[in-house]
Amino acid sequence: MKVAFLGLGVMGYPMAGHLAKSGHEVTVYNRSAAKADAWVKEYGGTHRATPAAAAAGAEIVFTCVGNDDDVRQVVRGEDGALAGMGSGAILVDHTTASAELAREIATAAQAKGVGFLDAPVSGGQAGAVNGKLTIMVGGEEPAFRKAAPVMAHYGRAVTLMGPVGNGQLTKMVNQICIAGLVQALSEGLNFAICAGLDPKLVVEVISKGAAQSWQMENRAHTMADGKFDFGFAVDWMRKDLAICTAEARRNKSALPVTALVDQFYQRIQARGGGRWDTSSLIHLLANP
Repeated sequence: MKVAFLGLGVMGYPMAGHLAKSGHEVTVYNRSAAKADAWVKEYGGTHRATPAAAAAGAEIVFTCVGNDDDVRQVVRGEDGALAGMGSGAILVDHTTASAELAREIATAAQAKGVGFLDAPVSGGQAGAVNGKLTIMVGGEEPAFRKAAPVMAHYGRAVTLMGPVGNGQLTKMVNQICIAGLVQALSEGLNFAICAGLDPKLVVEVISKGAAQSWQMENRAHTMADGKFDFGFAVDWMRKDLAICTAEARRNKSALPVTALVDQFYQRIQARGGGRWDTSSLIHLLANP
């Protein structure tokens, strides 16, 4: 299939690579042309100078950029993807953005006869590299049926959650849950250390029981060692949590723990840890 991938950051670069390795004809675009050139050298395919040029003739166009404004620029700008897409093509946005934006883009796409799916992902950089992302999708069934087998090249679970916007809403639930889990794990590990226990032995034991989680399995040992120079950055998490709290104001749901953890992440940023992994919450407890 002829596809385009717009945005070659830490997630998009390997995701687009999986499509190329699977035999799809991939055209890429990135704001930094050097990054796009490097991708073409590694995976083949072609690089175009604008989103519109990259999207021209593609059956499916994937985007994976930073935030709502970035999506608008890449999709709806004068040289945006929609300007190059033909009727019957499908636009799939993997950016973690607002549900409101998803509906806005869907309306603009529909006016051009283009299908749209909001499809944020979970699993971090490792999930993208290993092709094991969880993909939460909002949109219409026909577009999903066509795009899902393609997304499966980098997604171990690709699930239609309902109409446009529901993918983003599901990702918000994901981030809300992670925020509480990481704070609880930070408090538990810090407690273990202060009590004179071996935190790694504690994790080995309790990870076999009801306290087990992905965060515990993948981050507890590095948290105990004070290593945070990898993974999903605090700056990105705060962007996501801002989306969650804005949506919560709209739907009148209470997020007291999420709001508190967001304040803790703000303190991490103030300490220069904006690019640290989100598991760095334990730093505040170990270094009050």
